[in-house]
Amino acid sequence: MNTAASTALLLLDKARLREIFETQADQLLVPGAVVLLRTPEGDFSLSYGVKRLGGSSPVSLADHIRIGSITKTWTGAVILQLVQEGRLKLGDPVSKYRPDVPNGDNITIEQMLSMRSGLYNYSESYELSLALDTTPQRVWKPEELVAIALPLPVYFAPGDGFHYSNTNTVLLGLIAEKLEGKPLGEIIQNRILGPLGLTQTSFPPSGSTDLPAPHPRGYMFMNNVLTIATTKLPADLIARAQAGTLLPNDYTNSNPSWTWAAGQGISTAGELARWAEAITGGKVLNPEMQKIWLDSPRPVNPGDPGGALYGLALTKFGNL
Repeated sequence: MNTAASTALLLLDKARLREIFETQADQLLVPGAVVLLRTPEGDFSLSYGVKRLGGSSPVSLADHIRIGSITKTWTGAVILQLVQEGRLKLGDPVSKYRPDVPNGDNITIEQMLSMRSGLYNYSESYELSLALDTTPQRVWKPEELVAIALPLPVYFAPGDGFHYSNTNTVLLGLIAEKLEGKPLGEIIQNRILGPLGLTQTSFPPSGSTDLPAPHPRGYMFMNNVLTIATTKLPADLIARAQAGTLLPNDYTNSNPSWTWAAGQGISTAGELARWAEAITGGKVLNPEMQKIWLDSPRPVNPGDPGGALYGLALTKFGNL
C-alpha cells in the first residue's frame, strides 16, 4: 500500500465539506438534510435546516427517513445468503423460479442483481406514474408491479447492457419469499436487521404509510408523470421554486409499496452507516461470498471505466 496516498485519503477539510453540503442543500431547496461521515479519526456530522417547510424544529441524525433504493442492498444480501446456503445459484435462470418472465431461460439471477437483465422498469411506465399521482395511498402488491413490466419491451438482450430496473429487485424479492416460505419483511428482519441489531431500521408492512418518530417531512416539486421524461425540474419551474411562488407537494405519507423490495425500507443516518460497515466488514456473508460481492461492481458504461460502477445490488462512485 502507498502510505502517502492512504494518509492523504484520511485528510478531511471539514470547512470545505460544510460549504459544499450547505450549498447543495440550498440549491436543491430542501427544508433539511444531514450528513454523517465515519472515519478512522472519528465521526463527523453536519445538519442543515428543519424537519418541515416553515417549521422550526431542526433535523437530526436520529430522524427516521425512507431510504429508497438502499433497500436493494438488503434484498441483494438475502439473495446472496441463499446462494451461499446452496438454495439457488447466481447462474440460475430466472425461469427456474418464475416461468412467466419472457426469455427467462436466458436471464440469470446474477443479471437481475446487477441490472443487466434488460427487463423493463415498471417505475418508468405511464401506468404506474399516473396511479401514483391519482391514488397515492394505493397499496401495491408485488405481483401487480411485475404484471406492469413483463408485457413491455425489454431494453436489450440479457447481459448486453445496463438499465436500472426495479423489476429485477421485485422479482428477486418474490423469489426469496418462494424459497423461504415467508414474507420478505420477515426474511429481512431475521437475516439482516435483527442479527445486526438495527433496532431503528425496518421493512414496514406494505399497508403502512407512517414513519417512526422523530422524522422529517418529504417533498417533491414535480408529479410522477413528469418524472418519466426527466428527473430534473424544468427551468421555468426552478425559477418559480427559487422565487417561492411554487411550493412542493408533501409526499411523506404516500404509500411506498410501489417500491417494495426495491425501496420500502426505513432507517436513520447512524444505522445506515452501521449497515455500510456491516457490508464492508464481512458481517453479512461468508468470506468467499463476501469477496464475490465486493468485487462485483463494474462500469455501468463500458466506455467510461472511471464512471459509476454497479454490481450485485451494490454501486460504487469515485476512486475510493
